[in-house]
Amino acid sequence: MLQFQPWKTALVALVCALGVLYALPNVVERDLTQDLPSWLPGKKINLGLDLQGGSHLLLEVDVDVVVAERLEAIVDQTRRNLRQERIGYRGLGVASNAVHFTVRNPEDLEKARNTVRRIDPETDTETGAGNTIRITLTEVAMRDLKARAIAQSIEIVRRRIDETGVREPTIQRQGEDRILLQLPGVDDPERIKALLGQTAKLTFRMVDATASVQDAMQGRVPPGSQLLPAADERPGAPQNYVVKRRVMVSGENLVDAQPSFQDGQPVVSFRFDTVGGRRFGKATTENVGRPFAIVLDGKVISAPVIQTAILGGSGIISGSFTVQEVQDLSLLLRAGALPAPLQVLEERTVGPGLGADSIAAGKFASVIGMLLVIVFMIVAYGFFGLLANVALFFNMALIVAVLSSLQATLTLPGIAGIVLTVGMAVDANVLIFERIREEVRNGRTPMAAIEAGYQRAFRTIVDANLTTLFAALFLYFMGSGPVKGFAVTLGIGILTSLFTATLVSRLFIVLWMRRSRPSELPI
Repeated sequence: MLQFQPWKTALVALVCALGVLYALPNVVERDLTQDLPSWLPGKKINLGLDLQGGSHLLLEVDVDVVVAERLEAIVDQTRRNLRQERIGYRGLGVASNAVHFTVRNPEDLEKARNTVRRIDPETDTETGAGNTIRITLTEVAMRDLKARAIAQSIEIVRRRIDETGVREPTIQRQGEDRILLQLPGVDDPERIKALLGQTAKLTFRMVDATASVQDAMQGRVPPGSQLLPAADERPGAPQNYVVKRRVMVSGENLVDAQPSFQDGQPVVSFRFDTVGGRRFGKATTENVGRPFAIVLDGKVISAPVIQTAILGGSGIISGSFTVQEVQDLSLLLRAGALPAPLQVLEERTVGPGLGADSIAAGKFASVIGMLLVIVFMIVAYGFFGLLANVALFFNMALIVAVLSSLQATLTLPGIAGIVLTVGMAVDANVLIFERIREEVRNGRTPMAAIEAGYQRAFRTIVDANLTTLFAALFLYFMGSGPVKGFAVTLGIGILTSLFTATLVSRLFIVLWMRRSRPSELPI
């Protein structure tokens, strides 16, 4: 145990040096990356919401909107199929989470049932009194539809938050239809709420030029069309449009959207994928001279007339936009549309002052704990305790270095795990030193006592640390949020403690023994 080969000595020295080097940026106030070469480490530990301050939002996904949209799609398909089969009907629409319509001719009832059954395999069809047919989604389809909406909402929220540059956000599902969002460093959550408050569903539809807006406002909307408000509310601009329900191209086919300028005005330039470009080119080719509507979240933001066929798969969205609105709209379109609106159920803002107090309290606890451990080790074990304290310093440096390299987020529970590690770090040294004392009392020489102490304590050290490491792994995989932060720092601390206790402190003792050749051990 006391034979240290040169390569092993060099390896321990290299690991300790790298630990100090990677931990150094966290204890220097200014940014070292501006003064040092780029190949040197310059990453710092990310501070969590409770330390850095920021915003806490609890969002709810309105999954009923997704169900309603699915049913509206079934209504459109049912209308087309019934017309193709020349089946007369009336009262086609959605009510009570189901599609209802009445067949005019009782002889066409069975033919209508067979027609609507082919529309969607995930639906059930029932026949009621008065030749009424009712179409509903199956329970499995409803459950899968809501689950996909939640998963897609989390992914879209993550994309939008990442576009804003927020570092290390916490985005996770909570309950059946809620999303927990924690944004460290965000003091004003209003822009985030504005970005998340828009579903950003972009569609390109034809304007129904044959319909009258005045008639539509009085409730006389032609079948297959709908009345939509205009996004531009300036006086003199059209306030409403009658547009076709059929979507020519949807925002799902967008591959890029960037802020730009045209004639000195901010606009959004967009580009479709191959499928979207083909659909857009076909639609514009067939409707030259007719107006089409660009609809975002149920509002018409622009309704230009198609002058020529647009075959390049790209275009611009113009309107009465500011530069900030163009940037936010581009961000929303790049990130994708939310499947359903999000409602803010809870909002909390943690000030940076509270985070600074938490950091100060954590530093104070860490310093006091370390000082008590240092004093105890020196009083109890003398010179050997001093060597253990030096190993403790490298242990703390390695913990900070690993957290910095992984770009982990440090929270208050994480600081608690580090403070706990301070005590555990010298536990292995205590076991070794007590074994050495016992061997000295039994009459062994200093070299033999140290050799026996390390050999007999090694198995106990490994067993004790492995059980704690298993507990940390269990907390990490079974816990969430703060519990995971505690488990991460505890697990890293255990591994670094094993390294410093069994290699670093032992290397110090070996070097001292080779140089001084003591007749008695100062322990």
